[in-house]
Amino acid sequence: MRLPDDLDTPALVVDAGRMEKNLARMADAAAAGAIALRPHAKTHKCVQIARRQLAYHAAGLTVATLAEAELFAGAGCGRLFIAYPLWAGGGRRPRLAALHERAELRAGVDSLAAAGELAAAVSGTGRPLQVLIEIDSGQHRTGVAPRDAAALAAGCLRLGLDVIGAFTHPGHAYLNPDGVAAAAADERSALATVGEALEGLLGRAPVLSGGSTPTAYDGMARPLTEARPGTYVFGDRQQMHLSGITEGDVALVVAARVVSVPRPGEAVLDSGSKALSSDRPPWLTGHGRVLEAPEATVDVLSEEHAVVHGLRSRLAVGELVRVIPNHVCTVVNLAHELVVVGDGTVADRWPVVTRRSSSSSAPQSISS
Repeated sequence: MRLPDDLDTPALVVDAGRMEKNLARMADAAAAGAIALRPHAKTHKCVQIARRQLAYHAAGLTVATLAEAELFAGAGCGRLFIAYPLWAGGGRRPRLAALHERAELRAGVDSLAAAGELAAAVSGTGRPLQVLIEIDSGQHRTGVAPRDAAALAAGCLRLGLDVIGAFTHPGHAYLNPDGVAAAAADERSALATVGEALEGLLGRAPVLSGGSTPTAYDGMARPLTEARPGTYVFGDRQQMHLSGITEGDVALVVAARVVSVPRPGEAVLDSGSKALSSDRPPWLTGHGRVLEAPEATVDVLSEEHAVVHGLRSRLAVGELVRVIPNHVCTVVNLAHELVVVGDGTVADRWPVVTRRSSSSSAPQSISS
């Protein structure tokens, strides 16, 4: 990926060609396994990319919040799954009702208390809300145990919700690069157990939705009927260890400038925690991979500074470098826009819609 020399840094730069290859690769894998692909849009938060995913025959989009669902629905991406135990009380009630009336909406649920709020929110719309029961398949974050799914589903049906299946997130795949296959097996086992119980309750085959980028790359297979990877669209440093992708597959970098060379073997970049985020799994050293100095480590982050140690050759003040972030989702969440490049020139600028209103006029710099 070649960067334009006149970039205002720090900036998130997307290689459109690499991104397109990533989109095609995952779409082909899902099609080969006869699995519906419903990619998680929280990775990119970008309407232009969402439309590309739908063009690759995605069944719809996955989102994490009601605000994200409203933004994508407003842009015409109306087949949405809020894969989160959504609380629809208070001021969210009319928002959820309005969204339900104009979109093909699904929501996650893992408690009767939340289910009651969902049912109340859509009670005046004339049609039930589709919900999926969230299952804990090993991450131990949210979701009910597989053995409790049918009871929760029955309670949701009594409330007037349309239970269509179950979903899980095998997030424990991120705990260790050697644990991805085991997490994928846990996911399939949990969904198989729940699928049998729900089919008996519903009288039809349920939607069984799973997936993360590592487990999707490990292999999408039954009993899954749907997969929800997100990070695959760009790749990141984590995925180079978890998913087997290479440096040449990574479609997004943080462009940064060297602003200081205070001591031999050191340099300071302008991509601090406001650009790279401070997210780092315990099995990774440092806060990103500097492509111009892969032997070095981004050791220390403050808000506007990234201190690089272990340089074998000197970086010059003013030099433009590319940093592969550890976790691309948290990095994009800090940005206003994505700078799309091709052949070393800026081809487009795509806004990141992180809030309820678009930031289409935001500046290129991702920190103020």
